[in-house]
Amino acid sequence: MIRSAGRLLAGFALAAAATAACANTGVAFVHGTGNQTDALNDYWTSEMVNSVRQGLPNQANYTVINCEFERYMWDSRASGCLAGQLTSFISARGITDLVVITHSNGGNVLRWILSNPTYDSRYPGIISKIRWINALAPSSAGTPLANAVTAGNVFEQSLGWLLGYASDAVKMQQTHWMAQYNAQNLYGTAGRPALPRGFWSVTGSNVRSAIWTGNSYCGGYQFQLGLTITQAWLNSCSDGFLECSSQRAAGFSWFTDTQAMNNGYFLSHHQSRRQCFGLDVILRNDI
Repeated sequence: MIRSAGRLLAGFALAAAATAACANTGVAFVHGTGNQTDALNDYWTSEMVNSVRQGLPNQANYTVINCEFERYMWDSRASGCLAGQLTSFISARGITDLVVITHSNGGNVLRWILSNPTYDSRYPGIISKIRWINALAPSSAGTPLANAVTAGNVFEQSLGWLLGYASDAVKMQQTHWMAQYNAQNLYGTAGRPALPRGFWSVTGSNVRSAIWTGNSYCGGYQFQLGLTITQAWLNSCSDGFLECSSQRAAGFSWFTDTQAMNNGYFLSHHQSRRQCFGLDVILRNDI
């Protein structure tokens, strides 16, 4: 697995602090765009979550967030909901060391909390408990697909799970809107202050949908086929929804799919929230 020297040093320091303080480690799974009421089954799958939480000393110390991430990141139904659920989890389980695993637009909602600690009285307490965020395919610089949807282009209905069509969250992820937010409201991108906690991105760099290749079926073949269609709107390095440059725009790059996945496989945008090619084992070992 690819891991930077900076992440290793941070890990050693945190491990030492955790030992001294008898840390109680927990993990939170934060979904991407969409209004989730059962993200465990509908977004992540229980197989993915149950595999990752095996890395916890106490496997009961996990939570799966369900919020309205169809909203703008600062909306009370988005970041406010996330803050409420994280605060309740931290309090109920006595969490002192929190690893957050997020996907896609969930990374933007997390960055809003990390970048605006005075916006909500719950934010500082959450930030103080976070060890780091593992951001799977984060949409840190938006996507041209959001530009296309907002402009009125129609995508196949099979991609509704991915785009959410013209919701506030999709509008927010237009590339020129995200450029403004990154310049004025969010930390972690080039030329901006650093985030108060490590934000480590995992980048998906391509999509495979050939019917004769087994890796096209992990997570559901129909989703890989749909992402192959939307990839035509993006540059050559993309996961079918986000260009690599967007995924790497904030924080630090942890690894690109081919560097760490089994057999050097790619991770499509859908596969990066699934138990595909050893991703779950990497996340489990990271806890």
